[in-house]
Amino acid sequence: MSLMLDEIRQQPEVLERTLRQEMRGIEALKKALAARRPKMVVLAARGTSDNAAQFGRYLLEISTGIPVSLAAPSIFTLYGAQVDLRDAMVVAISQSGESTDTNLVLERAKAAGALTVGITNEPSSALANMAEFVILVRGGREKSVAATKTYTGQLLAMYLLAYALGAAIDLDDVKRIPDWTASALELEKTIRALAPRYRFMEHCVVVGRGLNYSNAFEFALKMMETCYVVAERFSSADFAHGPIAMVERSFPVFLFTPAGVTWPGLREMIARLNGMGAETVALADRSAGEALKAAQRTICVPSRLVGKKRGKLPEDVFTPIPYIVPAQLFAAALAEEKGLNPDQPRSLEKVTRTL
Repeated sequence: MSLMLDEIRQQPEVLERTLRQEMRGIEALKKALAARRPKMVVLAARGTSDNAAQFGRYLLEISTGIPVSLAAPSIFTLYGAQVDLRDAMVVAISQSGESTDTNLVLERAKAAGALTVGITNEPSSALANMAEFVILVRGGREKSVAATKTYTGQLLAMYLLAYALGAAIDLDDVKRIPDWTASALELEKTIRALAPRYRFMEHCVVVGRGLNYSNAFEFALKMMETCYVVAERFSSADFAHGPIAMVERSFPVFLFTPAGVTWPGLREMIARLNGMGAETVALADRSAGEALKAAQRTICVPSRLVGKKRGKLPEDVFTPIPYIVPAQLFAAALAEEKGLNPDQPRSLEKVTRTL
């Protein structure tokens, strides 16, 4: 068994532990933000952490109404620009806490008077020591180069950050996420049976929208780094604006298809792709009944991923963490099917330092 697969299986425990051990700090952050509400939020990250930031952008803007920007670190590291970050909250996200450019963004933000937050898996890292507030992903050491449990831990941190900013997120719903994640892990045998079909896959597309747009990037990244598949990733809207021209008969397209506001557009996309002869694979859950009938193949999380106290939040708000788990399982199973070691992708190291 690969380390990657072992760490995928650890995720319910990691999420539960993060919730249990981080709530005191989150309440302190919430109190600070009530006295100093930011006018904007800037998220700085690279790689898988940048995909988590993409999710954070959607979640925070939807649930708090505060504008959110994804930082371009080269503005600080290469161009040396001075950015006015007063009245902003700058959040650096890094598994290791040692990403050079991400940390520099936080350092410059702190000097400019921004409120700073670090999200990391390493409590003794440079990032954790620099940030005014820290949300720790309590994942333990991540040994596989391909990040899995730290990604879902970072997504969870975004729910906690939204709560601290006053979003109408009920913690009782958030506390259900570890169980929903455990439910997604029940798909391992099904996904292992599906993987051989794609053993010779060299190209594919992953489609998501809204709160699952980040998952399209993360699923594609996992296939690129562990299976060496050229996996393009798009929102369903962007895909229709040109890239769909690359699709031909039997071309694999994986789609995240939750119930809710993104489904009508995804339904039209699946119908169009089916008409083109593409091979459509929908990742859904039991509340997304239409999606389970529309695509040629489905990977269904055996739970209804709807919060009991959702309030004004969208129907798909709690789908991203359980939805990425079967995608992670698929990448691990496909790498094994291709005879590759997902723990040691060629040309990659666990910590990447760039400027």
